[in-house]
Amino acid sequence: MVPSALGYRMPAEWEPHAATWLAWPHYRGDWPDKFEPVPWVYAEIIRHLIKHERVELIVNDAACAREARTVLQRAGAFSSNIRFHQWPTNRVWLRDSGCIFLKKCGAGAHAREKRAPAIALKFRFNAWAKYSNWRRDNRVGCLMGYAKSPDRRHAHEVRPVSNGRPIVLEGGSIDVNGCGTILTTEECQLSKVQQRNPHMNRGDYERAFADYLGAAHTIWLGRGIFGDDTHGHVDDLSRFVAKDTVVAMVEPNKRDVNHAPLGDNLRRLKSARNQNGKRLTVVEIPMPQPVAFEGRRLPASYANFYIANGVVLVPVFNRPNDRIALNTLAELFPSREIVPIYSGDFIWGFGAMHCMTQQQPK
Repeated sequence: MVPSALGYRMPAEWEPHAATWLAWPHYRGDWPDKFEPVPWVYAEIIRHLIKHERVELIVNDAACAREARTVLQRAGAFSSNIRFHQWPTNRVWLRDSGCIFLKKCGAGAHAREKRAPAIALKFRFNAWAKYSNWRRDNRVGCLMGYAKSPDRRHAHEVRPVSNGRPIVLEGGSIDVNGCGTILTTEECQLSKVQQRNPHMNRGDYERAFADYLGAAHTIWLGRGIFGDDTHGHVDDLSRFVAKDTVVAMVEPNKRDVNHAPLGDNLRRLKSARNQNGKRLTVVEIPMPQPVAFEGRRLPASYANFYIANGVVLVPVFNRPNDRIALNTLAELFPSREIVPIYSGDFIWGFGAMHCMTQQQPK
């Protein structure tokens, strides 16, 4: 039986966490000529997370573990609230390579159901149908599931399939409100460029979202932002910040390459309805002024924030619109601290706070 038939769902990111999963950076090829600042960005992120929840930190090998301990200690971010896992990885983008933890449906659940173990949903990962070095990362989700439940009798792993074949799906390509509605994009799931699942069409995806994530209502956006290495991940475009509220990135400059696709996505969101047929509240945030390196436009977006217990980590780029984004998110999350994380160098790896994290629900 599929997880939704057993009463499981993917929780919203703002629901309570037991931990945040991270993988310490080691693959310099993701940040050519800019790797040196990257571990310190990790230390700053971990310094804020450990105040609110456990950090499950994956290190590639013993040398990587020693480096992580040294950097964290020097940055004042080393804590007993960090648990190390020495597993080989190709890259650090756990939002996409890690498993997705499901839990029993919420408020009306009986006590027995609330104690039911979380399910580790292990989609196949193939490096965004673009890179050849992904096989280590494809194993990480399984290891995360077993680490959550060291006794394998209580480790529940599900590997989604469609039409008899494994489903390739990255966590950055979806966003849920935890109540039955999911955001995704046509460019990522349906395009033949970087095609993940040639055997799946729009209806197949919608059935998979319903069966495996407990999200029976899909809102389809169109294209992603320019420079996105993943070809259309939704976590650079729009995010749920409450059950009925989404933030939407917009580009006011009509000459900018992102103006038209973000305008189309905004129109779709304003006409969309949630699982109960109710219109969404759409809050607009302007894109950062362009960020480039070596002549290449980078996929800088404020939508790539991460919601943790008591804190929201927001990528900023030393651009005038940083303050607008931070103020807007502060209004949307009044009970959480809004922490800017400078990502001007980090975004050279084509990802930010949301791409690097994966939450484990409480």
